[in-house]
Amino acid sequence: METTDTEKINRIIKKHVIPFVKDIDTLGYYPESFLRETGKAGLLNSSKLTEDLIRKREIGLIEQAAKHCMTSAFLLWCQLAAIASLRLSHNSSIKDTILPLLESGEGLAGPGLSNGLKFYAGVEPIRLQAVRTEAGYRVTGSLPSVSNLDQGNWLTILASVNENRRIMGILPVQSQGLSLKEKTGFIGMNGTKTNSCSFDQVFLPDKWVITEESDVFIEKLRPTLVLYQIPLGIGVSSAALTSMYYARGKMPELQYLKVQPEELERDVDEIRKRIYCLADLPNLPKVGKEMLLTRLDVVHVTSKAVYGDMLFSGGRAYLKESSSFRRLRESYFLVNLTPTLKQLEKLKGTIKAGPS
Repeated sequence: METTDTEKINRIIKKHVIPFVKDIDTLGYYPESFLRETGKAGLLNSSKLTEDLIRKREIGLIEQAAKHCMTSAFLLWCQLAAIASLRLSHNSSIKDTILPLLESGEGLAGPGLSNGLKFYAGVEPIRLQAVRTEAGYRVTGSLPSVSNLDQGNWLTILASVNENRRIMGILPVQSQGLSLKEKTGFIGMNGTKTNSCSFDQVFLPDKWVITEESDVFIEKLRPTLVLYQIPLGIGVSSAALTSMYYARGKMPELQYLKVQPEELERDVDEIRKRIYCLADLPNLPKVGKEMLLTRLDVVHVTSKAVYGDMLFSGGRAYLKESSSFRRLRESYFLVNLTPTLKQLEKLKGTIKAGPS
């Protein structure tokens, strides 16, 4: 990420995230202005940029946000996941209208793709069914959890037409027949505007169909979605390490604990180097296996870092509004974000055995 981009995102974070972190975490405050200002500043605009530069810039944006608030960083991931889907689409109507809307921050979107990704991993059946009608599809079914869904936002979906074909599309949340029910009370990530979604003959017009060949399309999209999850852990880990160094400066006896920030920092730096190398490659889908292994590594490193932060912070970490405790809860979300830790561990043997 260029210096000017780093300066821009840090100014936005300072104004639209940092003053609200406690409200985001404890009250479920939705940092909508952070997403809109990031787009307004041109940080999501992909015009005149190569794919590798786009990926590296957006990795940096997510990491910077995650250092202060993983909820805000995850919402940025949601926005970018939807944007990444539209960038790959061959539907000119989507590319000319909805994509600029989302990249500018004027439109916000939630990715309803978790179920589809689990389907392709052999974990879940498809929850949405699509029936072809004149000029589009009728969609029925339900999704248990989709984040970044507020009134006026958009939603990307993956639905099954039959056993052999699946489609992807994007819909406004006000679509007739689409019902949302907000989910709250999470131990972390409270401000994510997460909803369960019910579809009752919701019309998806052809102009909003991202692809009618999802099986092929998802192979191109999935590596980017996984790549963009990794800086969530890097950002949280970096903040935890900063806290550990600060605590040890105040209490030298912490040097006798087994876990120390220097070793963890080397691991974090190594993962950061790996994802920027991956982002540089011209054909991201071909490194999908290495991407999944890196995603697995960042879960383990982040878990160690936030645990070390709790140990080093001592009594301060037991306060409900402690930043160390918040990072611990945020790390638990990373463990359960699709692809989850259990899915990644299950795939680990297969990934190592296969060709790269």
